[in-house]
Amino acid sequence: MPALLFVGTALLAGGEGDVFRGWAIPTATDIAFALGVLALLGTRAPNSLKVFLLALAIIDDLGAIVIIALFYTTDLSTESLVLSGAAIVLLIVLNLAGCARVAAYVLVGVFLWICVLKSGVHATLAGVALGFAVPLRSVDKGQQAPLHRLEHSLHPWVAFGILPIFALANSGVSLTGMSPTSLLLPLPLGIAFGLFAGKQLGAFAATWLSVRLGLSALPEGASWLQMYGVCVLTGVGFTMSLFIGTLAFVDEGQVSAIRLGVLAGSLLSAVVGYVVLYVADARSPKTSRET
Repeated sequence: MPALLFVGTALLAGGEGDVFRGWAIPTATDIAFALGVLALLGTRAPNSLKVFLLALAIIDDLGAIVIIALFYTTDLSTESLVLSGAAIVLLIVLNLAGCARVAAYVLVGVFLWICVLKSGVHATLAGVALGFAVPLRSVDKGQQAPLHRLEHSLHPWVAFGILPIFALANSGVSLTGMSPTSLLLPLPLGIAFGLFAGKQLGAFAATWLSVRLGLSALPEGASWLQMYGVCVLTGVGFTMSLFIGTLAFVDEGQVSAIRLGVLAGSLLSAVVGYVVLYVADARSPKTSRET
């Protein structure tokens, strides 16, 4: 939905040429910033909504990684792709065989990463495949699952090293040559509208449909208005959207336009989402605060 609204908005604003390479920019959700806004509400937002937003943002970013791998790669190498497929098959075999040694998965994972990198596909896809392959359940009772062990060992490196470096490298906010009227240009306008309108429309429509069809239920203690507020928060794209933007465009003028659109859409989503959730809490029974 955000991609469709980006394309439609850019067309209406007179967009042409390579502007449409940015269709995937508004598809991502920034986990840290979205949850940060929700955390500002404290007990006004049920814990179930926080779990919902975290799960949605994680799956959303996995989808963005797949988009990067499939649509923002060039010069594919068939040989490397074949070797990558063989590595994935080996990971599956290790999983089905009940192998609990993290080192075995890491060794195959390094080989997979090199093959994916050499294939021309964005190497982030290798991490997704490896994460799905490591067992989530322990073979022996009383022992921690291999995936949990790997997660705990990587956490300090990711939280205090990799994520800050990633954020600093991809969240530059220089808006050289930009003015408020620049927001009406096809690229920034499409990004901002895709993030703010597209994300909330897609997330809320999918949630409403799944509940109405009986496939799921609303998060415990949450109202439909609160659910809508959380869906608005999914429009906070920021870091991941900026990262996709750097893959789609290299011209400095276009990069500045991307930053303007991402900042506008993310800020609007954060403010409106917060207000909706604040109002929803004031209208809801006190039981939602105690959840």
